Parts: sequence; structure tokens; C-alpha cells
Amino acid sequence: MNLLNTVTVDEAKNKIKDVFSDVKLKEEKVHLLEAVNRYLSQDIVAPIHVPGFHRSTVDGYAVIARDTFGSSENIPSFLRYRGKIEMGMEATEFIGSGECYYVPTGGMLPMGCDAVVMVEYTEVLGREICIQKPVSPWENILKKGEDLRQKDLLFKKGHRLRPQDIGMLAGLGIIDIPVYEKLSVSIISTGDELVPPTKKLNLGQIHDMNTYSLSAAAEADGCCIIERVIIEDEKEGLQSKIEECIAHSHIILISGGSSAGDKDYTKEVMDRIGMPGAFIHGISVKPGKPTIVGKVKGRAIFGLPGQPVSALIVYKILVSSWIKETLYGAEVIHPSIEGTISVNIPSAPGREHYVMVSIKEEAGQTIIDPIYGKSGMLSMMAKAQGYIKIHTNTEGILKGDSVRAFLL
Repeated sequence: MNLLNTVTVDEAKNKIKDVFSDVKLKEEKVHLLEAVNRYLSQDIVAPIHVPGFHRSTVDGYAVIARDTFGSSENIPSFLRYRGKIEMGMEATEFIGSGECYYVPTGGMLPMGCDAVVMVEYTEVLGREICIQKPVSPWENILKKGEDLRQKDLLFKKGHRLRPQDIGMLAGLGIIDIPVYEKLSVSIISTGDELVPPTKKLNLGQIHDMNTYSLSAAAEADGCCIIERVIIEDEKEGLQSKIEECIAHSHIILISGGSSAGDKDYTKEVMDRIGMPGAFIHGISVKPGKPTIVGKVKGRAIFGLPGQPVSALIVYKILVSSWIKETLYGAEVIHPSIEGTISVNIPSAPGREHYVMVSIKEEAGQTIIDPIYGKSGMLSMMAKAQGYIKIHTNTEGILKGDSVRAFLL
């Protein structure tokens, strides 16, 4: 058995960026309703002022502020009522001293107006309006361009559009959205023991998990899953399937077969298909050490461990970060929470150690509990709310230490 030639996580990330520096994603335009969770291929700037006119933020009376100074319930001001500004209509009227117009929330203000008195502080007396509270200049008014100025930067290239962003773009009349093409991903799970979840298990068999968890993770990163397949631990079959996937996939994820055992063929098959083949075999990380990264015929191939927790962690720290930060150019913020670790966690120096955790609140404190188990246990994945990272040069974490948990 050959020993793995391991590299650190940072070294692996840098190698991946360097080897795939020639990969450029195509740009396309999609309709606004199809743009949620897509990554922008260009900066987006505001085409107009928002709002495009001075508008009222309350139901009330448009006035000249100085006409209300000194007003109170006991000594009100009286203004001539000139009419009503209709919602959604252009206000062409001009307000003079001692005059007012009724205006609804969101309505355009008449020229010359510089404040709005809330209707609650007024009383109608025939053709006069009794003003019972003073207002300051520009009170209860959203000025033209106060929200957004024309040509303001809305979203940077690489931004992933959220539902609230879609609403904002609609409000600006932006319908055709420039985005990067979706990365196409094929997922291959290897193992003689694997059967689909739809089939009944025989003794010695297990249901395939990694195809599903990796598929969900890749889709969450904005990728399009082209194929999901289970194959046996057989060299020729693996080579044939990889060659087939290369024809229609940007990225191929292979679960299992990444170590150095008798039936671990991923590296050998990669090298056989094309150059440069596998350029990483082994990462100084726990779990996930037997990880392979290769480039074959211009395509990225990641050989992930077969253990479910290991496969998902390596995907998160290696594949996901490369997809979002390098290919899509996104500024990635990993949601996290700081808390107190509940027990000692030993760790051997020399490799990064990722520990699945659960998170709870006790007596106003955030408590982080490690989830113990082996990387093939189903319960670890179901119980985990996040993970913590123990750095390479650290021998562990002591009970009561403050740690940061990254949320899953």
C-alpha cells in the first residue's frame, strides 16, 4: 500500500486555484424570476433615483413647515385645504403659504411642500384644516433619491442574488439579469456494498448516502446536477463513467475509492485518462485525509472519502469554497456563532481537525457540544448543527474555552 503524500488545506486550496486558473465561466442573461440564487457576472447599478420624486411616508397633509411652527392643540394653525393628491398620480399642483393638500402614504408631494403633518394631528373644519402639531422641514418625507441615487452600486459582480434582492431589482425595473452559467456537476458513488435508497437492503449492503448529500450541497452552491450514479468498485467501469461525465460536466465528484487500498482506483484511473491527472492525493485534515483532486481533459475531479461525514466536510472546506470564491467570485461569509465548549477535545498536531457539534443555550450562554462517533455514522450528520475547526498547531481544546462554530 502506498502512503499518501499529504498537503495542508491551505496548500490544497492554492494548488486548486493555480491548476484551474484557466477555467472561465460563460455569462448569460436570465429573467428576473429565474435569477434567485444565481451569481452575478457584472456589477449592477441603479438606473434611476429611488424614489423618483418626493413622497410622503404617512397619510396626512402636505404643508410648508414654517406654517405649522408654534401649533398645538390649544393654539392650532389653520391652513386652506386645496385638494387631494391621488395615489399613483403625478402632482402638478404648487402649494403656497397658508395652504395644504391631503396626500396618502407613498403619494407624490406638490411643488413647494417641505413637510407632511400626520392626519392624527389634524381636524377638518369645512375648507380649512386645523393643524395641532408643528413639523420640521422634510419631516415625514422621503426625498427624491434618498433611498438610492442613479448609478449607485447595488450589487458587485459575484454577488449571489437572494429573494430580497429580486424584489429590489423589480422595483428598479431591471428584468434581464447578467449571471454566470450554472456549474454542471456529476456525482459518482463507488462501492460494491452500495444500493439506492429505493431498494431493500440485503445483509452486507448499505444505502447510498453520499450521492444525495453531495447533490444537495452542490445545488445549494448554485450548481446544476447532471448525473447521479452508483457503480461497483471496478476499474474499467469507473474509467468509462468518468470519461462519460467529462463530456458534459464542469465538475465530477467521486465518493469512495480515494484511499490507497486494493480497490481504491480513483487516482489510477484519473492518471490513465489524461494529464495532468491527480495533483493532490492526501490532505492533512481529520476527517478527510484520503482526498484526491485532479484535472482531466480540462475538468475538475474530486475524489472524496466514502465515509459520509468525511465526504461532506471535505466538500464544504475544499470544493464549496473553490466554487463560490474562485469560479463565481463571491465574497463568502460563513455563518458562525461563538460559544463555550462543554468538554475537552484532544487533537493530534499536524493536521486540521474538524469536529461536528450541536449548539444550545443554557443560562444565557451558548454551549457547544461535540458529537462523538465515527465518520460513517448516520447519527452524526443528523445531530450536527455545525462544526468547529482545531488548527494544525493545536493539541486540542479545553473545556470552557471559547470557540467558533460554523453553521451547517
